[in-house]
Amino acid sequence: MAGPLHGVVVLDLSRILAGPWATQVLADYGAEVLKVEHPQGGDDTRKWGPPWLRDGAGRETGESAYYLATNRGKRSLAIDFSKPEGQDLVRRLAVEADVLVENFKVGGLARHGLGWDALSVLNPRLVYLSISAFGQDGPDAAKPGYDAMIQATGGLMSVTGVPDGEPGAGPQKVGVAVADLMCGMYAVSAILAALHERAGSGLGQYIDLSLLDTQVAWLANQNLNYLVSGVPPRRQGTAHPNIVPYQAFATADGHLMLAVGNDAQFARFCAAAGDAALADDPRYRTNSKRVAHRAELVPRVAALLGQRTTRHWLEALEAAQVPCGPINDLEQVFEEPQVRHRGLRFELPHALGGTVPGVRNPVRYSRSALDDGRAPPLLGADTREILAKRLGLDHPTLDGLAARGVIA
Repeated sequence: MAGPLHGVVVLDLSRILAGPWATQVLADYGAEVLKVEHPQGGDDTRKWGPPWLRDGAGRETGESAYYLATNRGKRSLAIDFSKPEGQDLVRRLAVEADVLVENFKVGGLARHGLGWDALSVLNPRLVYLSISAFGQDGPDAAKPGYDAMIQATGGLMSVTGVPDGEPGAGPQKVGVAVADLMCGMYAVSAILAALHERAGSGLGQYIDLSLLDTQVAWLANQNLNYLVSGVPPRRQGTAHPNIVPYQAFATADGHLMLAVGNDAQFARFCAAAGDAALADDPRYRTNSKRVAHRAELVPRVAALLGQRTTRHWLEALEAAQVPCGPINDLEQVFEEPQVRHRGLRFELPHALGGTVPGVRNPVRYSRSALDDGRAPPLLGADTREILAKRLGLDHPTLDGLAARGVIA
């Protein structure tokens, strides 16, 4: 069964993470994604190892795990569009495309005649999305930027990490590049909305999306905590700014994450922990009271949980319908029975031999199928096939382009 985006053609001129993550999701949904890379080296993340994929004989292939994580389901064309002939190839591909995604510096593609103003004339139905660090205008528009600095500038690190005055205090970045990943997901929704609008208007449009705008936007309740109160939120470690108790606690042999979301759950927790009277204390009877008396309550909860093992609490609190969970490393994650049941890990045959592991897109449609049947491509693996099929180039023409270094 075809994916819901079957027939949509995406010209992917992005690299690193935010853009490739967006286009990988579009590929999962059934779009044909044509990834254009420079013939010399390709996407920067191809070199971001170790670890490297190993072939069927156990030898390192030179394909980085980072690159493999973000480029499933695509076709790779190696085209040097700093050359006029390469620019012409990309323009011709854009004429046939529905979507173009790029994350060059502001104005970078326009200098090659591949900006929105030029391509929208050739293809008025084109949805053209640009990802940048700070946006296409404003005092910082020309500045480069990566995820970690955006996490810092956009406020995420100010609310992430151990609180001041505690051991290990200080701001921390999140363990994955969430500014990039969230920007990629905003890109997907923006593209789908533009395609929906195009179905009525018949016209594409330009989408300006930045890492900074995305980072600020998705701070969600932390943003409103500040805007409503005028007080910047502080770091809470694993604790929640608006709910108590909702954080990691030590047990007799490890840790668990307790996530009490309402007053009824708190009462059940106290009963399961052997201190039912705690829920009747006027200081802790409601969540707002518990937030106000966080400093007194958290040590009492910690003392209770420290008396028994993690396994004991997971079983006891599950029976009491109190949300909690183990703090798993990734080995434990992929051994979780629910993760195994849902088939989140899977394998695809790779062009260099053996298979490449992957993690399935979490979306499950009732009728449409997701397309995850193509491993991340080798650099330029599909150049000749796509240029012949889409642009009608014959073998002598392709040979000439290769000889002049335009394609590989």
